[in-house]
Amino acid sequence: MTTFTYGFNEEQVALRDSAIEFTKREVTPYLDQWEKDGEIPREFQKKLAHAGFLGIGVPEEVGGDGGTLLDICALQQGFMEAGWSGGLMASAFTHGIAIPHIVQNGSKELIDTYVRPTLAGDLIGSMAVTEPGTGSDVANITTRAVRDGDHWIINGAKTFITSSVRGDFVTTAVRTGEAGAHGISMIVVPRGTPGFTVSRKLDKMGWLASDTGELSYEDVRVPVGNLVGQENHGFYYIAQNFVTERIFLALMGYGHALRCLNLAARYCKDRETFGEPLVAHQVVRAKLTEMHRQVAVARSYTLEVARRYDAGEDCIAEACLAKQTAVDTAVWVADQAVQLHGGMGYMRESEVERHYRDVRLLPIGGGSTEVLTDLAAKLLGYGA
Repeated sequence: MTTFTYGFNEEQVALRDSAIEFTKREVTPYLDQWEKDGEIPREFQKKLAHAGFLGIGVPEEVGGDGGTLLDICALQQGFMEAGWSGGLMASAFTHGIAIPHIVQNGSKELIDTYVRPTLAGDLIGSMAVTEPGTGSDVANITTRAVRDGDHWIINGAKTFITSSVRGDFVTTAVRTGEAGAHGISMIVVPRGTPGFTVSRKLDKMGWLASDTGELSYEDVRVPVGNLVGQENHGFYYIAQNFVTERIFLALMGYGHALRCLNLAARYCKDRETFGEPLVAHQVVRAKLTEMHRQVAVARSYTLEVARRYDAGEDCIAEACLAKQTAVDTAVWVADQAVQLHGGMGYMRESEVERHYRDVRLLPIGGGSTEVLTDLAAKLLGYGA
């Protein structure tokens, strides 16, 4: 089996290994059923918390375990290497996008109410930015919050929101001011607030274990204290986490690809055609070698950007490009893995079939490749 540990220190290798062992016990026996159920059980969050995985990369002063983005890379590589689905990763670690804005800019009350219980596995959070009419155009969201005394009244809709069906709160991007990026705020909306509903659970091509929904806000009234940070600073808070969100997706990309490489290599050694194993054919060996090369390149690029981020560098453009490199690798390697499996690769009983469906979302989610390429061009000085 191919693995990559270069670039990780001894503690990070141990973290990766613990993620693999955890997966064997707590994920592999149940993942197929979670995919059929369309969501993961709530108690799984407690298992992740008990194992010490939810708090990695989160400051200790807010209930986390500390650590760096590179530590998170080691952890998530272990999970993906061991066969996690994209939907499982997205749902189990939705707090990676739901709580950073609160951690970085929220009040002590918000941290105590939402962050600490989430890291303990007692709450599930999600983040709502995307709307039916905006997609990646964050600056032009239309869901509006209007101040009314000691409350905000919110009206609008969100879509494609991960973990929103089973979630306990949603960190919601709303318009509180003028048009454009300068008029956006972040407000925490708890489940059960009158007027706040999951209007529809969405059926998807992949990420089946992830509960994804459309949200409706109709005169939703929440306390003014649920505002995260300063009014009309929400776009900048979202931008603070551009790098980490895209590195998370790059991790999923090269992780899927590494898993597909190993599944394909094992199948090609075991499967015999015309009296010899598939791997005896030069064209098959060439495919596997190219798959290996692309995985190695995507991983190296992703970890380099993570190191630069940990060192305090401004690397938004590089994170965009690392994400593109890794997700393009995921799409191509998964396709080749299905091809090498032949007819079996097209069957639902084949694991590579699941990865093939899951990776297709990666060039779309977290900012489409086209949008992020244009952003990178501007940041690199290639814009008009």
